[in-house]
Amino acid sequence: MAASIRRAGARTGLQKAALATGAVFCLAGILGFIPGITSHYDALHLAGHASGALLLGIFQVSVLHNSVHLLFGLAGVLMSRSHPQARNFLIYGGVIYLVLWLYGLLVGDTTPANFLPANDADNWLHLVLGLAMIALAIMLARGPDPAAAGDGSGAVTSSTATSSAPGTRGR
Repeated sequence: MAASIRRAGARTGLQKAALATGAVFCLAGILGFIPGITSHYDALHLAGHASGALLLGIFQVSVLHNSVHLLFGLAGVLMSRSHPQARNFLIYGGVIYLVLWLYGLLVGDTTPANFLPANDADNWLHLVLGLAMIALAIMLARGPDPAAAGDGSGAVTSSTATSSAPGTRGR
């Protein structure tokens, strides 16, 4: 007797994109706490423009900045579980990053209002991330929602190729 177990509703491209994006943000958050990958680690502050730590020697980071990356990444990983939530993560997350880009341009690198902190490299990365996340959501959301095709429960289903003999309980 043969049994097959499959997951009802495989991940869509949109969900995979949200999962990958969330994983990258988690990785960035973790790497921001690793000396060597983050240069001037001894200058890492809790928050603010005075933090002198640079992720990959380019992007200014702080404990708050790294923590936000971790939390944002975790949200992406969790929201990748469903097609609508994955779309929301990419669209609204992209909008948040575009707002951060504008904020960074208007506030400047060395002002006290720069609480994240963010330098020019961070600002332009925020623009690219925001546009890329929104573009992914638009391009990949056009596919069918797997919940619309099936029952959407995501439950595990099983089927047997041959019937069991009476009294064997499908062993």
